[in-house]
Amino acid sequence: MNVNAGARLDRLPVSGFHRRIMWLIGIGMFFDGFDIYVASTVLGATLQSGFSTLGQNALFVSLTFLGMMLGSLATGFLGDRFGRRFTYQTNLMIFGIASLGAAMAPNMLVLIAFRFVMGLGLGAENVVGYSTLTEFAPPASRGKMQGLMAVFVVSGLPVAGLIGLVLIPSMGWRAMFVLGGIGALGVWYARKSLPESPRWLESVGRHQDAEAILSKIENEVRAEHGGSLPTPSPKPSVAPSRALGSLFMGAMLPRMIVGCVTLVVINTLLYGFVTWLPTFFVHQGFSIAKSFGYALVMSLGAPIGSGIGALTADRWGRKPTIIGASILAIIFGAIYPFVSNPVMLPVVGLLLVIPIYVLVALLFAIYVPELFPTEVRLRASGICNTLGRGATIVTPFIVVALFGRYGVVGVLALMIGLLAIQIVVVAWLGVEPTGQRLEDIQPTDAPERLDIGADTRVSPLK
Repeated sequence: MNVNAGARLDRLPVSGFHRRIMWLIGIGMFFDGFDIYVASTVLGATLQSGFSTLGQNALFVSLTFLGMMLGSLATGFLGDRFGRRFTYQTNLMIFGIASLGAAMAPNMLVLIAFRFVMGLGLGAENVVGYSTLTEFAPPASRGKMQGLMAVFVVSGLPVAGLIGLVLIPSMGWRAMFVLGGIGALGVWYARKSLPESPRWLESVGRHQDAEAILSKIENEVRAEHGGSLPTPSPKPSVAPSRALGSLFMGAMLPRMIVGCVTLVVINTLLYGFVTWLPTFFVHQGFSIAKSFGYALVMSLGAPIGSGIGALTADRWGRKPTIIGASILAIIFGAIYPFVSNPVMLPVVGLLLVIPIYVLVALLFAIYVPELFPTEVRLRASGICNTLGRGATIVTPFIVVALFGRYGVVGVLALMIGLLAIQIVVVAWLGVEPTGQRLEDIQPTDAPERLDIGADTRVSPLK
């Protein structure tokens, strides 16, 4: 049975169906971002009340990132094995229940244990959310829709800060976890109406299920726009292997290198510079109030940069935008340490943060999920995200050492060096997927396809 799911999805005009999927996935991604950033407000309150110590707070942060790293890896294998829908619903339930458990923690060690479980769900959401939308979005607007997911995520930064400012003094830090947990479970319930990816269903041999979902989607789009739908492109005659080893050979190996390098770089920029801004300001002699004020101004670069990435990725192309944003970050990163004027400092800082978050939108949300075939998309993205998250475990120690010896200049020298490596890797090994069908940008030297039937046993196509 020739379903041709990819071509049939790609020829559809953007419709209410696409917007519904984008919002439901996006709201879940928002709570992912909200909870990542909520730690800074919660830990200050637990420390002040005596519920935690500095050492316990450090363990809280470390196990959060360890959970996210393991969640990224596990969800890749689970998503390719059991489906996108199963995975994004499971991880959201895990996160929601663990968040409510954290709100009732009797001591800090129990809170840390719940936080680790929450990290598993947070790491999984980052992989499966972006990848799932990739498989539904039409090529001409895929960059914009994917980039808007990053806007949802980074909006959690200012929202968590503002809600914490209002909620914690009156209701305590536990209310932040209650809010996150109820929100996540609410999205879990709303997402029950989302369909499984027809691309994935076809890739595992569940052709009748794929056909049923595609027919329903096509009927909805046809009813909204009227008239007949464009004729789909022919289905590729050869599809990539489902074997894990295929990711590390042939044309897939350069794509894995690009994915891993770029996610290590962007995670290091975020957790080696952006999240350390208040600390840097305090050590430079600014008051706590002024430090947080400067950091808040610079944090506005998060939604601005992500929005620019979303709106320009389809117009300018993935590779030119990634390389251009990296160059701008290098330029402003080289200027920033030498700015002493208290008015210009947050302005130059904002101009530095904006291209960093353009990269967040391009790399996390758009480019890396596009690099890999449906058969192994979540596993490949999961491995890349795992290495990226792994970098966040060692980044604080490197930042502390560089800052102690060389100040902000040393930290930014590391960031500039990483950005230069990223430019070379993307320019040399990267592919340009802008405006192309996912199936058309996959390697042509792939091994013979392996298909999985309804009983999930692997057998070669004859």
